[in-house]
Amino acid sequence: MNRAAPEDPRAARTRARLRAALLAECAERPLAEVGVAALVRRAGVGRATFYVHYADLEALAVDACADVVREAVEALHAWRGRPDPVHAPPALTVFFDSLTPHAALYRALLGPGGAGPLGRVLHHDLRAYSLRERALAGASDAPLVASAVAATFTGVLGDWLHGLLEASAAEIADQVWQLLVALHASR
Repeated sequence: MNRAAPEDPRAARTRARLRAALLAECAERPLAEVGVAALVRRAGVGRATFYVHYADLEALAVDACADVVREAVEALHAWRGRPDPVHAPPALTVFFDSLTPHAALYRALLGPGGAGPLGRVLHHDLRAYSLRERALAGASDAPLVASAVAATFTGVLGDWLHGLLEASAAEIADQVWQLLVALHASR
């Protein structure tokens, strides 16, 4: 049996402190203006400790925002039975609403069209989840639809965060939901 080693609690606490410090720093200034020195001072750890855990600030920022990826994937799959083809599950609207406090950080990591390091993580995770779901349903087009779902959601999210799509959180949730339902209905 191949089991991953349990995570060292000290390392987990250190990474949590670094993530919290980064979010606090980014609430005060753009990611591009955050320095490692200020970040480690705020986190109460040494500079060398930072580099033990992260290659650079971007790697920390992606890790700090990784919960957004999980929340997006969960929000897109927060329904059972037959999906409403017009209105998104409430979890999807809540997800879009939740982006506001750290929107500038998300914009720094997720470019228009879904480009950037956070976009790559979101696309990868969403495609993997969608591929599993489509394969379990026996869909022969599982790889194609999984790629289309991941690209559509990631691209729309990036464009919305960058103001290329003017819509409230509820409106964009419904609009992207309608696109995704249509993709899943395709044969």
